Amino acid sequence: MAYEAVIGLEVHAQLLTRSKIFCGCSSTFGEAPNTQTCPVCLGMPGVLPVMNREAVAFALKMALATGCTIARSSRFARKNYFYPDLPKNYQISQYELPLAQHGSIEIGEGPGRKRVGIRRIHLEEDAGKLVHAGAMESAAFSLVDFNRCGVPLIEVVSEPDLRSPEEAADYLKKLRAILVYLEICDGNMEEGSLRCDANVSVRPAGATALGVKTEVKNMNSFRNVQRALEYEIQRLIKRLEAGERIVQETRLWDADQGVTLSMRSKEEAHDYRYFPEPDLVPVVVEEAWLDALRARLPELPDARKARFASQYGLPAYDAGVLTASRPLADFYEEVVRLHPDPKAASNWVMVELLGLLNRDGLEITQSPVGAQDVADLLGAVSSAKISGSAAKTVFEKVYDGNRVRPPGLAAQARDRAGRTDAARVTVTDVITREGLEQISDADELARIVDEVLAANAGVVAEFRAGKEKSFTFLVGQAMRATRGKGNPKVLNELLRARLARDAGK
Repeated sequence: MAYEAVIGLEVHAQLLTRSKIFCGCSSTFGEAPNTQTCPVCLGMPGVLPVMNREAVAFALKMALATGCTIARSSRFARKNYFYPDLPKNYQISQYELPLAQHGSIEIGEGPGRKRVGIRRIHLEEDAGKLVHAGAMESAAFSLVDFNRCGVPLIEVVSEPDLRSPEEAADYLKKLRAILVYLEICDGNMEEGSLRCDANVSVRPAGATALGVKTEVKNMNSFRNVQRALEYEIQRLIKRLEAGERIVQETRLWDADQGVTLSMRSKEEAHDYRYFPEPDLVPVVVEEAWLDALRARLPELPDARKARFASQYGLPAYDAGVLTASRPLADFYEEVVRLHPDPKAASNWVMVELLGLLNRDGLEITQSPVGAQDVADLLGAVSSAKISGSAAKTVFEKVYDGNRVRPPGLAAQARDRAGRTDAARVTVTDVITREGLEQISDADELARIVDEVLAANAGVVAEFRAGKEKSFTFLVGQAMRATRGKGNPKVLNELLRARLARDAGK
């Protein structure tokens, strides 16, 4: 029997507010355990939460960007459960009246483009973090860090519209891109600022009823989301084919073993005993506030991708890669502003720069090479100052020379007087130091060509007898005589002209 997977994702995105959602504690990641807490986020008796307006604004931006219907009045609720990292024994979230509903995100390209529904977007506070002494299932003890308690989150719940692990990964990538473009979440899955839980079931192909679902947690990368779903789908199919019953449960993904492991039975909504949060008034969204937020929305990934294709004449693939993140798209456009050759800029940013950054595990915001460096290199190639082959050497030396102290994009910018950081390695520095400037002077190259022809009379005779490969040899000899610095175009033209001239004598 053929089976079909049905997948829905619940994505928690940590919002980039300076303080927590209901108190003034810092939400900065990576501080010493339990140093960013107060009576409010620790749930001490008698304290009252106060809503962070910026967190609501960030959530509204995401709702607007995904075409959601925004509730003019929404309400917080208490989600009751006991866990060591939840000091109040309840989480302030939203249930019956979420902030936004019924949006969508499009994934795929061309005929394969697909609309994935968003069921709801709501605000909630994060729980703390348990640090286990070893593997969770065998740890002798666990420590609790409450720094993350009260950090603002939005939960984006998709409809069960995804039908494959690949679609799930594409959806998550698109969702992350929107969050990062809006500058409301950094999208760092390894640090936990973007977390994904997947609800997955299988059913006979063509069936309409949903199967019993399992929830898969602990997936900290796009690749692991795909791997975990591939494994879980096959596990569910094997159980059905063996006549076994599927149990609704929560399972953890073990990336080292490549398997999902049972964690606990899956709760239903009524298990959390939701009830309205008595200490918070409803969130009322005025139209003027929404209009102001809508006016400040940036150009989003799909729109920017379409513009890159039309304005710069880029293939759809190139435009997709370059607009995958807002900082990368900004970097590319700055290169094109400085050196208006969109396709050449695309090639160098996509292939050479991203290749080196991926090798070193760096983001574009950490690039040792700035937009000005790329533009300077393109200018040196287009003006024939250096050859195309030398350009790659120059690029890598500029990159490696600044890699020892990557300055970030801000430090690479020129100041108003046009100065650059004197300690940085520049394209001009490398060309001069390595002696890579190309020889394009026609008189100098003509002298070299004459010497090569005189020294290789036999090869010249072969060429005139019709052996075209002899010309390639002569070009190679001329390049060798210039120690690789000769302008290949000029040398080719001079060789052809000299051979034609001599043949006519």
